[in-house]
Amino acid sequence: MDTPYGSAPKPVWERPEPQPRAAPVPLSREKIAATAIRLADAHGLDGLSLRKIAKELGVGPMRLYDYVINRSELLDLMVDVVYARIAEVSQHSEWRATVLAVAHATRAAALDHEWFSDLLGGRPHLGPHALAVGEATAAALSQAPGVRGIDDLQRAVGALNAVIIGAVRREVTERRTARSAGTDEAAWQASLGPYLTRMLETGKYPTVARLVIDGAHLDAEETFNHNLATVLDGITSHPHT
Repeated sequence: MDTPYGSAPKPVWERPEPQPRAAPVPLSREKIAATAIRLADAHGLDGLSLRKIAKELGVGPMRLYDYVINRSELLDLMVDVVYARIAEVSQHSEWRATVLAVAHATRAAALDHEWFSDLLGGRPHLGPHALAVGEATAAALSQAPGVRGIDDLQRAVGALNAVIIGAVRREVTERRTARSAGTDEAAWQASLGPYLTRMLETGKYPTVARLVIDGAHLDAEETFNHNLATVLDGITSHPHT
């Protein structure tokens, strides 16, 4: 059957829920997504599959295909559930407050659901809640004093996303490394420590040496807030001509 997308099926958000079936376990996309999120929170995305979700729900895997065509659609549903949480905080009367609320909610969501950070920065998220967050953010940035037209707005959205996505992905990666490193991390540091010391003592890398020797371990939340404020201050300023 032809659709607005040619022969391809409508996106999962536009397809109606399948009719309820006389089965011991009732299903819905909401229930499937919630189960998938719980599994991904515990085991990450690598171990997530429709078969495992079906087992968790106590149904046959083929029943899930009535609700989602493939794993990609499942991830779309999961991501939009997280965006629903972010969307709840995105309405403020002042543009900067809106942007800060979205940024902090995105970071909090990524720390609660680490797999979410793995899906940021790739293809655009187009679910209804993701679009709501995108609209709130873009509308807020369009009110910034330094944003004079669509080109400025595109650059502002891009800069903000780069800071948020880069920060949360790095923070999640560091958390994962800290959890899993153990003796491997200690062994890695012990093996490369002497090499790094020799290289820094050559005097060829004075700024790197300062960072390694004098630099403190910065608090992730404080750094996030500082970098976010720096970007918003830049957006607020009128662009140079």
